[in-house]
Amino acid sequence: MAYISMGEAHRRITDFLNRFSDAVSSQDAKSLSLIFSLSSNPSFLVAVSDALITFQDASRVIRQADRYSQYADILLPLFRALQSYRLRNLVESYQAFEKAANAFTQEFRNWESAWALEALYVIAYETRILAERADRELASNGKTPEKLKGAGSFLMKVFGVLAGKGSKRVGALYVTCQLFKIYFKLGTVHLCKSVTRSIETARVFDFEEFPLRDKVTYMYYTGRLEVYNENFSAADHKLSYALSHCNPRKVRNIRMILKYLIPVKLSIGILPKTSLLEKYNLTEYNNIVLALRRGDLQLLRRALQEHEDPFLRSGVYLVLEKLELQVYQRLLKKIYIIQKQKDQNKAHQIKLDLIVRALKWLEIDMDVDEVECIMSILIYKNLVKGYFAHKSKVVVLSKQDPFPRLTGKAVNS
Repeated sequence: MAYISMGEAHRRITDFLNRFSDAVSSQDAKSLSLIFSLSSNPSFLVAVSDALITFQDASRVIRQADRYSQYADILLPLFRALQSYRLRNLVESYQAFEKAANAFTQEFRNWESAWALEALYVIAYETRILAERADRELASNGKTPEKLKGAGSFLMKVFGVLAGKGSKRVGALYVTCQLFKIYFKLGTVHLCKSVTRSIETARVFDFEEFPLRDKVTYMYYTGRLEVYNENFSAADHKLSYALSHCNPRKVRNIRMILKYLIPVKLSIGILPKTSLLEKYNLTEYNNIVLALRRGDLQLLRRALQEHEDPFLRSGVYLVLEKLELQVYQRLLKKIYIIQKQKDQNKAHQIKLDLIVRALKWLEIDMDVDEVECIMSILIYKNLVKGYFAHKSKVVVLSKQDPFPRLTGKAVNS
């Protein structure tokens, strides 16, 4: 940090206070938002942070003028947050910022209009980001990370401020999405339920009123929740909404949506094109799709093993593992097609021993009893139409549509 004279430090601090006061009095949300953007390190915030380190009595400057002092509960902790952030004391910075954010929220509650929503969005975002960084600092010092949990509690208060009637309610979905990010990060996704219930059932909210950006994020996270709950029909609807309304230039966001939408589509029998997987660098799904096309159980298992860690981290491993039944269906269908080419009259009668030999060729050892169990499940799940001739160990397939399409319904539902 370069040397700053006391006079220059005083000038910078006064300039910052004027900028804050002018933004509030003129209801300039964009200028006010920049004042709270700590994590993006705008140059004027760096400059005032350096000034605060030099000029140790900034509180006196605030109290000298009524136009500053009426916002002292916001400005004093904000100054401490700026100074601490510049000195890389991230825990202290978060604690001070949360105090400033609390005070700002109280002011926002008292303002009749929603002119400062953009600034509140920045405060909600910064609260989460600063809490994450503070927790990393705590963890590196051998202490319990707890600030992100505290940020979640604060943002629930903000949500309460926005959840009433009037123009402010359109900000509720943005705060909800910040809460989702916190809950997913902490592994406390069950806490999402209370917020989603408010958004989806409260009469004060009309989903179509919310900004498109927030609707896309909301549908992405609630779609992921439906994946965890194995409600694939709802997951398909929500993630498809997020994909179709996502900005096509936001390639990273599209990839994030597809990471969850592809397993959902696979579970309901819809296979993505290879070009899509290549375009969005989702090649971990290449062999899974190929296994489904071929009826190759060994290839599916190898693909799951190879990418086990990322699939487990994203929470889709169990969804993908359940695709085995579809692979068995595809294998049986291939056997049926080959038999049909040899003898059309007996194509619908498939000996279990033939299936055992096909699996052995794929390097999977199963006896007849195990195969019989698998075939029973396929029939029960309506992946195969037919019945068992138990004594002769033969699967007798229906002559009409022996392999029904999934038609958008998951196998395990």
